[in-house]
Order: sequence, then structure tokens, then C-alpha cells
Amino acid sequence: MDRRVFMGTLASGLLAAPLAAQAQQAGKTARIGNLNFGVPLRPDELQEAVAKSPFWLAMKELGWVEGQNMVVERRYGESPDQLRSAAADLVRLKVDVIMTSIGMTALAAKEVTQAIPIVMAASGDAVRQGLVASLAHPGGNVTGLTSVSPDTSSKRLALLREVIPRLSRVGVLWCSSTSAFTEREWRETRAAAEALRVQLVSLEVPGCMVSEVNCSREVSDAISLAVKQRTEAMVVFDCTAFLPSAPRIADLAVRNRLVTMFPFSPYCKVGGLMSYGADLADMHRRAAIYVDKILKGAKPADLPVEQPNKFELAINLKTAKALGLTIPPSLLQRADQVIE
Repeated sequence: MDRRVFMGTLASGLLAAPLAAQAQQAGKTARIGNLNFGVPLRPDELQEAVAKSPFWLAMKELGWVEGQNMVVERRYGESPDQLRSAAADLVRLKVDVIMTSIGMTALAAKEVTQAIPIVMAASGDAVRQGLVASLAHPGGNVTGLTSVSPDTSSKRLALLREVIPRLSRVGVLWCSSTSAFTEREWRETRAAAEALRVQLVSLEVPGCMVSEVNCSREVSDAISLAVKQRTEAMVVFDCTAFLPSAPRIADLAVRNRLVTMFPFSPYCKVGGLMSYGADLADMHRRAAIYVDKILKGAKPADLPVEQPNKFELAINLKTAKALGLTIPPSLLQRADQVIE
């Protein structure tokens, strides 16, 4: 899977089997704005992505069928400026609701409209990012789901220890500490490391911008530092700036024999060893329920933001073989996805 398809996979949440379609919603043609981080997919790629996307399949199950009673306006961007421009275009088209897949796209949409409802399928820390006033009472025009879960960091380190029983040094690849979400994730990981008596090596890349060209060198330097510091494993934080470089991060980790834990399963599809995090497919399906309610008259301010209630562990056995690792059978039995 190349970078282009990876971005489409992550944005669309292509992680689940199709849902059964029910009767379409009658009496209304909805105009949905879909703001995506990344570049436009080719027509054949888009058709495949939509056909497999849990969000669009859930919309179909709820009665909304593209080309019949639903028009979808898709826009893309790879930087905050590009995303704001794309969001402004959706506002000019007077869409009924804007659906986003990550916090950055939700922020871009919120910056250009306080009137059109915005539904986020996922976000980092929706409150600290300024997207909503609180999870229970969002206020404003944004609602949906947030990825925050305080137990995730400790779980990721514990899983790494199952693979490396004597784990003692772990590198942490993370974005600038100016990000509210990454700052929180760093604090939680430090606390988890202290409890497990694991030493962390910070691999912060504060200059990493949201583009593959600007980020690739910084990521390479950070992984080189991990090797020099003799880390045995590496945890990669949920950072939008890393998404375009995901295949490269996975490749460099294998080349440098680093046992790596990623935040979401699409990373494993491009060669990452393991991932543990919120089930993106489930979050996208639940986002469709929000959109459906809003199209039927609900106000975003009245719809509480949900936290993930399903998590998934993914393991890439091909990568494990390349690293000379034997994954414990007990861990494989607990995995939700095993990539061979």
C-alpha cells in the first residue's frame, strides 16, 4: 500500500465489512461536505474507498444513498491553509453538514464556519483542541467523537513488554509539545513508563510540518537518534504530521530493527509491526449516526461527544519475521487483526 492509498484508507476508515442497506431516507436530498486530510484519490480509488468505508456504509444503512437522496462534496488538503480553503469552499456550497475524520480537519472547518454543523469521526483531545466546550455539552457547531482514552498509553507499553520481556528503553516519536493532544499523550506515557520501570527516550520532532517533504528528514533523524540511544522499541504517537510518512516510518523501523507500536491499524498495513488504539471503523460508523441525527433536525450543541468504546490490536507477522521476532501465541490470540 503506497502513501496515496494509505491516506485514503485512514481518512475513510476502511477497516470493516459492509453493512446491510435499508430503505433510503425519504423526502430530502442532503448535501454532505466531506473534508479530508490528504490528496484527492483517483476515481477508481475513490469508488473502492467509498464502497468499503464504514461511514458511507453506515449512512446507507441509515437510508442515505449517494446519487439518490444524498449529494457528497469532497474536498482535500495537506496543510492547515489548504484545509481552511477547502472548508471555505464547502461553506460556499451551503452544505448541510461537514464530516471530518481527524481533529485537524475539524479545526479547519470550525475556523471558517460557526453555522454549519461539523461532525468529527475522530479527534485528538476535542476539548483541549478547542473544538468543543466539553464532551457532555459541546456547545457551538461541532460534535462527534474524540480519541482520548487515558489507559491507551499504558496498554501500548505493556504490549511491547509482552514482545520484549526485558524491555528497558523505549523511544517515543512525537510531534511538537505545543500540540495539546501530544503533550497529554507524552505525560500519560511517562506515567505508564514509570509504573513499568521503563526508561523513555524522547524523539520529539518539533519542526515536523504537515507534508511528507518537510517531515521525512526529521523523522529519519529521530529514528537515527533512537538507534544511537540503544532503544529496543519505539512508540509512535497519534500525530497528523506523521501520516504522509507512515510507510517510511515503518520501513526505517524495520531497517533499524526497532520493535514499534503505532496508534492505529492502518500503520500495520504499510509495514508497522503492531498498533493499539481506538477502532477507527467503529468510530466512523458512529459518526454516521451523528450526521443522520443532524440531517433530521438535531443541533450539534445538544449531541454529547463520545469517547471510543472499542479498541483494536493489530499485528503484522511479515514485519515480525523481518525483525526476527516470534510473537507470543497468547498475544496473537488477542489480536483483532493479524496481517500475514
